[in-house]
Amino acid sequence: MNPHAPSDLLSTTRHDTDWQSHLPEVFDPMAPPVEAFDAFARQVADVLGTPYAMLNWVGDEQYFLGLANPADSELPVLGRTLPLTHGFCPHVVQRRGSLVLTDVLDFDAFAGNPVVDELGVRMYAGAPLIDKRTNHVWGTVCGIDIEPRARSQGRPVWTRIDHMRDLLMTELYLRTSP
Repeated sequence: MNPHAPSDLLSTTRHDTDWQSHLPEVFDPMAPPVEAFDAFARQVADVLGTPYAMLNWVGDEQYFLGLANPADSELPVLGRTLPLTHGFCPHVVQRRGSLVLTDVLDFDAFAGNPVVDELGVRMYAGAPLIDKRTNHVWGTVCGIDIEPRARSQGRPVWTRIDHMRDLLMTELYLRTSP
C-alpha cells in the first residue's frame, strides 16, 4: 500500500466497486477472474477520472484481463488485445517503473505511437505489476484519456496509479502460493 496516498484516495477506493469479493480464494493466472478484474479496471478509471482503464498482462501481445471502456459514449470500444507496438504499457514493463504522460504529445518518443492517432490517446498513467517474490513483471495497471492533463496533475495521478497497483498486488499475494 502506498503510504503517501492521500486519505481521500484511500476512502474512495474502498467503497465504489467491490471487486475483491469476486476474486477466487486462490488465483490461477491461467484462468483469471475476468469479472473481478473488469470491476477493478472500472475502479481505476473512476479513481483516475479516465474513460479507459486496463489490467494488462504483457507477453507476446497485450491482453487486458481487466478492461473498462467508456459507458454510453461515442468513444471507441477497446477489445481485449493490442499488439506490443500499440500503447505505452510495454514501455512500463521494460523500464519496470511507473509512467505518467500528462500530455502524450509533449513527448516525441511517445507522440508517434499508433494509439495516439487511432484512439486519440492524450494522457497515459501506468504502473508495473512486479511480483516481489520472483521479480517478474507480469504487466501493468493503467488508465488512458483522450484529454490531456495539466502538468501539475502528474504527481497526483502517479500517486493514484501506484496506489491502485498496490491494492491489486496485495490481493493477488493473498491468493497465490508463496
